[in-house]
Parts: sequence; structure tokens; C-alpha cells
Amino acid sequence: LKKYDFGMHQGLYTNMNAIRKDEVLDNLHSSYVDQWDWEKVIDKKERTIPVLKAHVEQIFAIIKHMEHEVWYKYPQAVNHLPDSIHFITSQELCTLFPDLSPRERENAAAKEYGAVFVMQIGDKLSDGQKHDGRAPDYDDWSLNGDILFWYEPLQCALEISSMGIRVDEQSLHSQLEKENALDRENLPFHQAILNQELPYTIGGGIGQSRLCMLLLKKAHIGEVQSSLWPQEMIDQCEKAGIQLL
Repeated sequence: LKKYDFGMHQGLYTNMNAIRKDEVLDNLHSSYVDQWDWEKVIDKKERTIPVLKAHVEQIFAIIKHMEHEVWYKYPQAVNHLPDSIHFITSQELCTLFPDLSPRERENAAAKEYGAVFVMQIGDKLSDGQKHDGRAPDYDDWSLNGDILFWYEPLQCALEISSMGIRVDEQSLHSQLEKENALDRENLPFHQAILNQELPYTIGGGIGQSRLCMLLLKKAHIGEVQSSLWPQEMIDQCEKAGIQLL
């Protein structure tokens, strides 16, 4: 964004196609990854939770619009999604469900609300554990989160997007300190952030195949993309009537 002199509130997106050769394969995870990644310049004073929520609601509204587009063409196939998204922090989930694991907490919240944005992921919670791991030099842990939908076919929360407002000079130093990684401050990218040479930004990724799964109510990601699967999984899917592409 700095190199090409993007202006305030301008941004870009990439159509990413990648291979994750070490991915653990299941109904939601494939070796082939396709997603949109986006990044937008914001002002320093816009590094706030209301700005983060506004971007989440915009993405949610676009997903709802796509639901209506699919319903118009294929009414027998579309998965009907909730009308709104609920916001909750990882600490609030920890307080509500102290005896559940982070994944179980996400499942409980997604099932109750239909769609949730779990905020503030990366720092330690009141129980001394992290909700989930996040790099200390990427998102600001107080200004990030995941968009999750309750997914009836698999009876679990389905993550569609991980996103957030990126680190600034203060949050970068603080998070590196917490992770005992202050040596990274000598690296060129980190130096540019600390010296305020890069624009402040917000961004994230949106899974393309995951979104197709969600809208078409498919039980396996292999039903909406072509990938490679172990023979055991192919046999299991065949027995369950799941047709892998």
C-alpha cells in the first residue's frame, strides 16, 4: 500500500490460490486454499472497535446479498443465514463458558446466535490461556476477530473470515514483548512500523470455498472445490453419499 501510494480509505484485494502441503485434512480443510485477501488504508484515529465492527457488518451484508442471489437462481439449494451478526469478545466467551475449550465456546456462541464475530484474539484470557494463537506482528490483538457461522450440516462453527486492524507502533512493541520476540524489532518490516513509515491499515481473508460450502449447505469442502484426498476419506464420503469433485 505504501509502495504504490494508496490514499486514505483506498485498498486492494488479491485472489489467492495456494497449496498447504502440511494441512490436516478434514471436512473443512483442504490442501488447496482459495481465498480473497484484502487490505485498506485507514487513519490512526480510526483504529477503534466501532470501525472494526462496521467493516464486519459490511462483509456480513455482502454475504447476505450473495445468499439472496443464490436463492433467486437455485431456491432448492440455498442455506438460509441469520439476519444479523452478534459481537462478543474471547474473554466474554471464557466467562460465559469457563469449562469449555475455545472451540467449544465458539460452537456454543455460533449455535445460539447463528453468526458471531469473536473479537480480541491472541492475548491471554483470565484463565491464563489464549483463545487462539495469533502472530504478534500482524493483527492488533485488541482490534481483531473471526467471523463464524453456525453450520448445521457439521454441527459446528464455520469460520469464514479472520480479520482485524493491523498493529501500530505501540501494539507491535507490546505484543512482541509478550511473546518474547523483541528481536524481531530489528527486521525491516518491523522497523518501518515502529518508525511510522507504513500506513495504518485494516484487512483480512475470506475463504472462497468455505463461503460456497456455507451458501450451498455442503458437508465437505471437496464438494465445492477440486483437491486431493486420502483414500480413506474418499471411501468415507462415498459411503455417506458425499460426491467429491
